Amino acid sequence: MGVAIRTAGGDDRELVVRLLDEAFQDDPVSSWVFPGAEYRRVTHHRLMAAFTDATLADGRVDLVEDGSACALWMSVPAGDPGHGGADGGDDEFAALRHAVDPDNERVEMIGRLTAGIHPQGRAHEYLWMIGVAPGRQGEGLGTALIGSVLDRCDREGRAAYLEASSERSVRLYRRLGFGLTGEPLRLPGGPLMYPMWREPRAAGAQA
Repeated sequence: MGVAIRTAGGDDRELVVRLLDEAFQDDPVSSWVFPGAEYRRVTHHRLMAAFTDATLADGRVDLVEDGSACALWMSVPAGDPGHGGADGGDDEFAALRHAVDPDNERVEMIGRLTAGIHPQGRAHEYLWMIGVAPGRQGEGLGTALIGSVLDRCDREGRAAYLEASSERSVRLYRRLGFGLTGEPLRLPGGPLMYPMWREPRAAGAQA
């Protein structure tokens, strides 16, 4: 049986924020941005809300019909750095920190660092985040969410990009046709992030 996926709207905001908050509580990058389980529990959701709002405004949120998983996508033009926009990006990172957690410089730093490794010069689909409810992981929901967009990328001859936050997720994305591009980004005193790029596949190409 296939996975029913729809495009989320404003009425789904709280569901998406809650889903991302739960899915990323133990993620290595989220744990670096918000060190300490209790601190993360009471603060992390504000960053997920900011990401959700930005994607609902300028991108697309794909949501599994039963609310068990979601993916945040941005369509990035060739001349756009992909994070924060090409105009005033630095101010946007500072504004994000002020809105989410003013005393936490890592909220601003994560935006600047990932912007620094984001490929430029070619239009692509950017998988900003994908979250699966903790009790539903391992059911293929994430693969279904990503696959629906990658199928469109293949039809349109469009590339895709993401940053994997763990070696486990690198292995998953490799199976979907992504490959490592450039050097991994080491967060200061924290984990690695792995930039990954996927060229569109020709019709009928095998994984």
